[in-house]
Amino acid sequence: MAPPTPPILNGHSETVIAQTCQTYNLTPSEFAQLRDRAVAAKATSYSPYSKFRVGAVLLSNGKVDAVTGERSSSEGTYTPGANVENASYPVTTCAERVAFGRAITEGHRGFKAVAVATDISPPASPCGMCRQFIREFCELSMPILMFDKDENFSVLRLEDLLPLSFGPDQMGIEGAA
Repeated sequence: MAPPTPPILNGHSETVIAQTCQTYNLTPSEFAQLRDRAVAAKATSYSPYSKFRVGAVLLSNGKVDAVTGERSSSEGTYTPGANVENASYPVTTCAERVAFGRAITEGHRGFKAVAVATDISPPASPCGMCRQFIREFCELSMPILMFDKDENFSVLRLEDLLPLSFGPDQMGIEGAA
């Protein structure tokens, strides 16, 4: 049996956005920035083969100094990414993995939310490989906002997108996220 499809929410309703923010511990400004930056990242997509543009953005909870390992207070940093295709399709990199690769190599650790934007409706969710990649760096309770071509959206927690997940904790690495 397939899991239930999440509802598509009105991305132009202040009431819906306020309820979403309250449920997922986001401010209206963070929600707007996630939406706007994911849509903007989509414009940087390199997708000449599929023409399927995807933009993603991460909201960081902080940064870790590469030398000292100390956490700084760079909370509220947004890191964008877009899909980058290749003529050899398996070499293609999804927007979510581009954003996470960039954020991790810049020292960001701990994420508050992920947003993904596409040119289709209903909203598209991260692929299975990206879900597993996100799991490496995020708590299972983290929200993933998925915006469609009209900026309407669905939102699920990572644990709903990747049930019975395998992550760093199964490998004896606590606090990797």
